[in-house]
Amino acid sequence: MKKIKKAAKSSTPSTRSAVKSKTRAAKATASRGKAKIVKKPALAKGKVLAKKRPTKVAAKPQELVKPVARTLGVTTITAHLDIGFGNALYLRGEGADLSWDRGTLMNCVADNCWTLELPASARPLLFKFLVNDLSWSAGQDYSVASGDTLATTPTF
Repeated sequence: MKKIKKAAKSSTPSTRSAVKSKTRAAKATASRGKAKIVKKPALAKGKVLAKKRPTKVAAKPQELVKPVARTLGVTTITAHLDIGFGNALYLRGEGADLSWDRGTLMNCVADNCWTLELPASARPLLFKFLVNDLSWSAGQDYSVASGDTLATTPTF
């Protein structure tokens, strides 16, 4: 009772008793089913609220993901040419294990049909035909995209 009498005697209520009375009123209204009033503390100039540190979440084990290589397929080159008994047909060029310095032997599958299968390459193949790895075919270089099939009749 003495506190109430002191608050009534002063011309301005003290800050503490005013805050306490507001808090009591808020609690009383909350108990009646009304919304609760929450008062946030005021910040002094130049002070910053401390941020909460994020909690560490257990890392999930990463699945190993392997990059998928682009498969271009096998390049097949076929030459329809009868070069005579005892002779062989070669290829020289660049790309897919071909070289301009030494020829790669083609497979004779018939009297007038020679084939060669080359592995995939990142760039197009440039090549020329040679008889017995000595005589070059006439004309410009042949070109084929990696993974394609080319059938031609070279001239000598």
